[in-house]
Amino acid sequence: MSDTWAANSLGNWRPFFYRPKGAAVFYLLIKAALSGAIVAAVSEIARRYPSWGGLVASLPLTSLLAMLWLYRDTHNPENVAELSASTIWFILPSLPLFVALPFLIRSGVGFWPSMAMVVVGTLALYALMFWAAPRLGLKL
Repeated sequence: MSDTWAANSLGNWRPFFYRPKGAAVFYLLIKAALSGAIVAAVSEIARRYPSWGGLVASLPLTSLLAMLWLYRDTHNPENVAELSASTIWFILPSLPLFVALPFLIRSGVGFWPSMAMVVVGTLALYALMFWAAPRLGLKL
């Protein structure tokens, strides 16, 4: 990978310290606000109706938004396809979090220690995925 964070469909690159101006900042703020509003809505729904909150949280809203923003920014469907394929493989190491967290909490472990354990475990599984993927022929 090159020393850049972002490349557009024309092959131009932007260094990590690139600072968008004007309309680009406004567009970035709109994306952040919309994405944040979805997270806030899930939180509010879950506070009142935990099962419905779980349903809404399980929807691939973040992934769909990311794909929409990516396509809108690049107009490159291949980038969207790569994002989608990578998302599938990164769901796998995150699944144990959703099994371990309720188990730990219901076993009497406090919320914050439980959260710390599942976050560390999930990060370890992500690291394992990054290590294993090339050995399994997966392009992430």
